[in-house]
Amino acid sequence: MKKLSLVICVYNEEPSIHPLSKQIKEALGGIDFEAIFVDDGSTDNTVAEIKRIDDERFILVELKKNYGQSSALQAGIDQAEGEFIALIDGDLQNDPADVPMMLKMIEEEDWDMVAGVRANRQDGMFLRKIPSKIANYMIRKSTGIHMRDLGCTLKIFTKETIKSIHIYGELHRYIPALIALEGATHLTQVDVNHRPREFGSSKYNLGRTTRVMSDLILMVFFKKYLQRPMHFFGTIGIVTLGIGVLINIYMLILKILGNDIWGKPLLLLGILLVMGGIQFITIGIIAELQMRTYFESQHKKPYRVKKVGSTKA
Repeated sequence: MKKLSLVICVYNEEPSIHPLSKQIKEALGGIDFEAIFVDDGSTDNTVAEIKRIDDERFILVELKKNYGQSSALQAGIDQAEGEFIALIDGDLQNDPADVPMMLKMIEEEDWDMVAGVRANRQDGMFLRKIPSKIANYMIRKSTGIHMRDLGCTLKIFTKETIKSIHIYGELHRYIPALIALEGATHLTQVDVNHRPREFGSSKYNLGRTTRVMSDLILMVFFKKYLQRPMHFFGTIGIVTLGIGVLINIYMLILKILGNDIWGKPLLLLGILLVMGGIQFITIGIIAELQMRTYFESQHKKPYRVKKVGSTKA
């Protein structure tokens, strides 16, 4: 088994491949490593440049089309066989020279994850830094994962930790929260070098903000209600149904007293609330059944054991 697997996702990063591979060789010279380049459907000569590395330690995974960073990361993690797995950007902004230091930390201090923090971030203020600070603040407050820079790709994990999760959609930003849901609590962060982009342009734009917020809502739900979705949907359903029933009882009393209630907005509201309440409760029941299927079909446990040992001295 290799000591370290380095997963690098690339999309149209042709000019960066040669200098990045050279830096990796120099930085990890004394480490038994493999570097897995995942090409996420590049349309330039990125794949050809990776093949020119001509080193058995470098592995190329070609995806059939552009699936996005989360899926590309998952493809690389699936291929990784190292005792520790590190993630790094393919645009030269992350420095491979930081990896040995992070590897030493996770190995000697028994961390589940060591995450990089871009201490001197070399990105634009308005399009990158400010939105990132706002997003980091909201994620910290919502998920309880108190990390300063959740957007930094440079991270290193134990194999068991990172392979305990699956990254879908655009959840790569929430990897610390996902592994925490699986029982990884020994997480830390360290300042790392961040360099200005030398080639090409960033794939980031403000249009991704809505997707980040949608994923944040999903993560909050996962954190609080993953194992008990009925508590979320059922509570909303019971409250909604209760209000609707009270409104309809009130309208029934008015009808008995001889008032014309047909077409009144309050009557329509009562009917809608009753129907909505029943739907929320039904969704809760279905979600509860799906969670049971999720755990039982994959033989997952709703708990994580830290250690088992004898009490005998």
